[in-house]
Amino acid sequence: MNYRHVYHAGNFADVLKHAVLARLVTYMQGKDKAFRVLDTHAGIGLYDLSGIEAQKTGEWRDGIGRLLAGDLPADVGDILAPYLKAVHELNPQGGLTYYPGSPKLARMLFRPQDRLSAMELHPDDYETLHRLFDGDFQSRITHLDGWLSLGAHLPPKEKRGIVLVDPPFEIDGEYERLVDGLEKAVRRFPGGVYCLWYPLKKGAPIAQFHAALKATGIAKMLCAELSVKSDRETTGLTGSGLVVVNPPFTLKAELDVLLPFLKARLAQDRFASARSFWLAGENKAS
Repeated sequence: MNYRHVYHAGNFADVLKHAVLARLVTYMQGKDKAFRVLDTHAGIGLYDLSGIEAQKTGEWRDGIGRLLAGDLPADVGDILAPYLKAVHELNPQGGLTYYPGSPKLARMLFRPQDRLSAMELHPDDYETLHRLFDGDFQSRITHLDGWLSLGAHLPPKEKRGIVLVDPPFEIDGEYERLVDGLEKAVRRFPGGVYCLWYPLKKGAPIAQFHAALKATGIAKMLCAELSVKSDRETTGLTGSGLVVVNPPFTLKAELDVLLPFLKARLAQDRFASARSFWLAGENKAS
């Protein structure tokens, strides 16, 4: 309950997560049928980067700030277009003052038939999120522990959906909880597209986490990881990863274009790295 994403909004981890989320939403819109985005740990939805909290850490400057600081190669620009379109729409006067959290980003990309279910447990953040979407009939905001929504809110009535699980990782056992939550969700909604975020930092049990995911037997899992610096001299966040279950068939090729660019643009030292690989499914050894 102590974690507040406002201190970290727009950082390098958000750039990767939100770029991929925007691609997933765009892919789902390849069919006319409606879909739902379930955001289990939604935050406040919209962040003021000029506010006290964001200015205190300044993490956005090494994330979305760097991304917008220079031209983009054409192929990278095409991949990032839905994500950056939303960012620019929030800042019509230019510059970078407002940044969309995951629920706001998804909602900005929706068609009239698409729907959002956003969960937030922190009472103050829930109230802020609820005000942001007040009167929006395409969005349902719930004061709830997001982990519970993986059982209670699946499958969605649309029978198509993206489930974003982005926990704060402020207590021990979150990697295991992520695996357990995914297994529960997939049993209820096997055809869903799942996007799971996890931190990379010194001592993180990533190998065990990946092994546990493989042991679930889920057929298709694609992983993307971006590290911006070495973890030798810090215990803080040095990178982040995403696991996408049932990914769009185009996503691996897009990540192979996007990740090398993000590594170069967002690197904070010479130890920056990026990779995408199959945990399960096609070309598993790549």
